[in-house]
Amino acid sequence: MTTDGAELLERIRAGGPVPRHVAIIMDGNGRWARERHLPRPLGHRAGMRSVREGVEGAIAAGVEVLTLFAFSEENWNRPRAEIGALMGLLDEYIARETEELRASGVEVHVLGDVTRLQPASREALDRLIDATRGGTRLVLNLAISYSSRAEIARAARRLAEDVVQGRLALEDVDEEALALRLYTAGLPDPDLLVRTSGELRVSNFLLWQIAYTELFMTPVLWPDFTRRHLFEAVLAYQGRERRFGRVTA
Repeated sequence: MTTDGAELLERIRAGGPVPRHVAIIMDGNGRWARERHLPRPLGHRAGMRSVREGVEGAIAAGVEVLTLFAFSEENWNRPRAEIGALMGLLDEYIARETEELRASGVEVHVLGDVTRLQPASREALDRLIDATRGGTRLVLNLAISYSSRAEIARAARRLAEDVVQGRLALEDVDEEALALRLYTAGLPDPDLLVRTSGELRVSNFLLWQIAYTELFMTPVLWPDFTRRHLFEAVLAYQGRERRFGRVTA
């Protein structure tokens, strides 16, 4: 087996439908650093390489949408120094990767409450979004300052405002109406959710959207995650039967 997963990629191409939307909870940076007796920020820096691996692997496999859980609302409770390091890495990622993402046909979206970010980081994200607008090979969602419960509450609030203002009839409030007011409006729900580091929880990530998503948990820590690991997850997905609550005849 080659290190870049070429053999796995050939199996994917022969194996049937590829997940249109893959979501990844990028976990294990701190543990990776601790095992090497390094400061936690160096674990986060090491994880930046895996972001590129995930993006390039998704494009190679034919995935249409890739959503990466980069920073949760709960992460604001971490030590100030670690938050500062994470925000610095976000700015560095944008500066280093914008041109590569644009050239690769990646269109970047941001999911989350970015009003909590510093103005410089918000401006950098805006530049990234503008520079990659119109990319046709992959939609890359970066979930930053993201909470799924907060997202659902925000959608419910927007629904209530539309009903109060007469823009929406009460009887038209249904699942579709709420889904149209989520950050992911217009995108397919994830077919596959990958979580690294061996943890068995979804951590308030895309709770509405993953109702019938296939889960793949790997013990690999995020900084060690490569496109080959992504291909393994896709192959596992291809081997599953998705019934969406129905029974097989």
